[in-house]
Amino acid sequence: MLVLSRKINESIIIGDGIEVKIVDVSGRSVKIGIDAPRDVSVHRKEVYEAIMNENIEATKKENIVSFIDFFKQQNKD
Repeated sequence: MLVLSRKINESIIIGDGIEVKIVDVSGRSVKIGIDAPRDVSVHRKEVYEAIMNENIEATKKENIVSFIDFFKQQNKD
């Protein structure tokens, strides 16, 4: 992991199109601004993990339904 020190209004650049800027520091809280292309998703880690877990659960349910439908179709034939 790369660890950098930045002050307010200083930035880091990731790749060719992502800028992460320190906007404010207050006590133990840091506000950052992220400028990224529209095709790049930007989420807080906890939100990203929740989305991924929902997708996994939806896939499991969809596969079970598809599996049941498959057997129902087989019984008709």
